[in-house]
Amino acid sequence: MATLKDRLETDMRTAMKARNELTTSTLKMVLTAVKSAEVAGKQARELSDDEVLAVVTKEAKKRRESAVAFADAGRTELAAKERAEEEILEAYLPAQLSDAELTELVAGALAAGGFEGPKALGMAMKAAQAAVAGRAEGGRVAAEVRKQLG
Repeated sequence: MATLKDRLETDMRTAMKARNELTTSTLKMVLTAVKSAEVAGKQARELSDDEVLAVVTKEAKKRRESAVAFADAGRTELAAKERAEEEILEAYLPAQLSDAELTELVAGALAAGGFEGPKALGMAMKAAQAAVAGRAEGGRVAAEVRKQLG
C-alpha cells in the first residue's frame, strides 16, 4: 500500500496531466507543507503517514477558516476557491465522526482513564484525542470533554 505522501504526489501528477489547475495547485501546496515539516527541526526526516495526515488536516482547517473570513468580508469568489480547495483535501482525510459517535468515544476514553472533574481536563483531552485519532476537530473534542467532565 502506498503512503499518503506517495498518493498525494501521484494525484498531483495526474491532475497536472489533466490540466486541472485547482487540484494541481492545492496538492502542490499541501506537498510543500509536508516537505517543510520534513525539514523542520534539527534533522531532515521522512514523515510517517500519521504525520502527513496531520499536515493535511491542518491545511484543510486553514482553508475552512479562510473561507469563513473571506465570506464575512464579502469576498465570495475567494471564499468559494478556499471551499473548493478544502473539498479536495477532505478526500485525503478519514471520515469525520458524528456527534453520537464522538460522545461515545469520549465517554469511553474518560471512563477508561478514570477522569473526573475539571482538574482532569488536560489528561482527559489527551486520552480523548488518542481515542478519536483525527476523526474529529479538536474544538469539537474539547467541547465534548468539557461537557462530560463538567
